[in-house]
Amino acid sequence: MLGLERRQKIMEKLRLERKVYVADLAQTFQVTEETIRRDLEKLEGQDLLWRRYGGAVINESTSDDLSYKRRSTINSESKIAIAEHAAHILHDGDTIMMDSSTTCQALLQRLKGQCDMTVITNSIRLMNDFLGSGFQMICTGGVMRESSCALTGTIACQTLSQYLVDFAFISCKSIDRDHGIMESNESESRIKSVMMQRARKVVLLADHSKFDKTAFIKCSDVTSIDILVTDQAPSAEWQTYLANAHIDLIF
Repeated sequence: MLGLERRQKIMEKLRLERKVYVADLAQTFQVTEETIRRDLEKLEGQDLLWRRYGGAVINESTSDDLSYKRRSTINSESKIAIAEHAAHILHDGDTIMMDSSTTCQALLQRLKGQCDMTVITNSIRLMNDFLGSGFQMICTGGVMRESSCALTGTIACQTLSQYLVDFAFISCKSIDRDHGIMESNESESRIKSVMMQRARKVVLLADHSKFDKTAFIKCSDVTSIDILVTDQAPSAEWQTYLANAHIDLIF
């Protein structure tokens, strides 16, 4: 087993049990305890866990795969501000892909009744909430992730790959200049990656709390996006970085 795969499985175990022990992990993966300690050190360096004597505990602030209900209550004012900014990007007749984020839900709510658009999404929540809204809604199908009301897996990715749209709107768990755009789980990260590949322009919706943070898995490089919409002016370093990468910044 490759080190990356082993560390992914360690994080899966952490999410379930909230704490892991070096001796148990060494036995599970049939490697030395020193190998496990190096794994935990690397994961701690990504702010995914905190090492403790004999093991590690999960870092709730950066790696927790929060439920849709919990996410919808976090930074709600920021999401509304982002939705207001992002709404001006779109025009009647546009075709778009949207992930299962609560920020995308806020954007669709802002556009409700105003734009004649086709929306392709893997979100059961969006399909339900905007039934009869005037949007043409297309669902990917796929395997249901109950915590996020998201459809993932091979079927969802294959459906997305059949379309080419004007815009892909995605959110993320964190964004970092070195580590890229990151997510808390692999299945939804894959969905976002496919959406980005199937859009003429990619729009990242990320509030100020997600900058300079890391999460479990990299979705893409920051340079893969065309537009970044946020709620507050990022640091001067970020503004220079985005300008050099020819990424439009809206806040």
